[in-house]
Amino acid sequence: MSIPNTGGMKRRPTHPGEMLREDFLVDYDLTVTGLAEAIGVSRQSVNELLRERRAISPEMALRLARLFGNSPEFWLNSQRAVDLWDAAREIKKDVARIRPLNAA
Repeated sequence: MSIPNTGGMKRRPTHPGEMLREDFLVDYDLTVTGLAEAIGVSRQSVNELLRERRAISPEMALRLARLFGNSPEFWLNSQRAVDLWDAAREIKKDVARIRPLNAA
């Protein structure tokens, strides 16, 4: 038996950049430069991610997962939650106008 989740979240999910900034950098005593060097990307890429101006790409998810010992899915799922939240807010009225189909 399953219970559908029809309520939805009341707040925007945590952006993966915020998780990196508030949890991972602090716990691992990393700087922006240290993280960029460790995963082989530019400081600008890391900075934009930490400031939540850039999304986690599959490539970045693989790099972060390798560094921190978690899964790429962890990073991509957190980004997906943010993306869906933002999209739902942007097109809420358009989606509400769609009439669901019933299977015959």
